[in-house]
Order: sequence, then C-alpha cells, then structure tokens
Amino acid sequence: MEVINSVALSLGAAWASGINLYAAVFMLGFMHSGGYLALPPDLLILADPLVLAAAGFMYCVEFFADKTPGVDSLWDGIHTFIRIPAGALLAAGAVGEMGPAAEIAGLLIGGGLAAGAHTLKAGGRVLINTSPEPFTNWGASIGEDVLVIGGLWTALHYPWLFLAMLVLFIVLLVWLLPKLLRAIGTLFTRLRGWIRGEHPPPPGQAPPPSTNEPPLPPPGQQ
Repeated sequence: MEVINSVALSLGAAWASGINLYAAVFMLGFMHSGGYLALPPDLLILADPLVLAAAGFMYCVEFFADKTPGVDSLWDGIHTFIRIPAGALLAAGAVGEMGPAAEIAGLLIGGGLAAGAHTLKAGGRVLINTSPEPFTNWGASIGEDVLVIGGLWTALHYPWLFLAMLVLFIVLLVWLLPKLLRAIGTLFTRLRGWIRGEHPPPPGQAPPPSTNEPPLPPPGQQ
C-alpha cells in the first residue's frame, strides 16, 4: 500500500504541476506543516516557511495573470520552462525512497505527464482567448484551481481512484491533443492572413479568382 501511495503522490504532483505548479507546491507543503500529510524525505523542503511563502506569493500573482486574456497565454508560454522540469523533480522526489531506479523513472514519467497537462492547459487557453469576453478565462482558471486541489486531495486519500482517473485523463489527452493542435494551427494561419490583409470569404461563398490568371478575351475574340 505504501508503494501505491508513493506512486499516486508522484504522478499527482507531476500532473498538478503542469496545470498550476504554485498551487500544488503550496498545498503539499501546507498539508505537511499542518500534520495532514507526511511528505517523503526528498520533498520535506516544500514545508519550509520560505518555500511556502514563495509558492503562496507566486500563486497570488498567477491567480490574476491566469484570468487576464492574452496575459494568461504569455504566462503559460514562460512557464513551459518552469512547470515541466518542476513536475519532473517533484515526481522523482516522491518516490526517492524506493531507490535510484524509481527516482529516474519518476523523473521521466513525471516530466512527460507535466508536459502533457501543461500543453492541454496552454493550448486550451489560446482557443479561449479568441472569445471577446473575459468570463471564460475566469471560469477556466477557477476550474483549473479546483481541479488541481481536488486531484491532489484524491491522490493523497484515494490513490487507486486517482490512478484510475489519471488513466482516463491520459486517454483524453491522446485523443484531444491532435485536435487541439490542429485548431491552434488553423487559428494562427487565419491570424497571419489577417495581418497580411488577406480576408477569407464568408462561409458558403467561393474565394475570389487569383490575380495571377490572365484576363479573359472579349466575347468576339474567343
């Protein structure tokens, strides 16, 4: 049972880091400080008051940045280089007591899981930002925070349930990610055309003829 708890904590920390790293770090450190959770030795540093203060401060910054259209995508772009390695390190630290092989496995799997969760979050935000109103950003951000806290709580108290839900998440990720990337590619193609002054025709209307084609001769000269 201890092995399952460690695996669930490892994968849960990596998955949550890909969505909201600071909420994950603060929650784990706070729960250990309050006696609700016994962190493994390699993760005890999360309960240090300085780490808790830094995670709490950065969570407050992200709370507002993540709800501002445009700023959230810029924030996600910067955190591509923060969430993924941090998720890998947290995953490795959670199983560090099981030996070097488990630690390296946690590093690899945790990094991949954090990358998948981060890509799904960041890609979804790019599409949400096409909406002119800001309420979808607020709804998505609050939903992500609730998902991270609820998912970590489930991983710590019901590890088998969390692992089953994580399998469903990976299946959803494999199915949804190609569609999301295609939608983002189409969006950037339209944006590039708009910047160049190329406006697509309305739906159902044929595009105008190319200006490179030679003009048709007068009717009597055909």
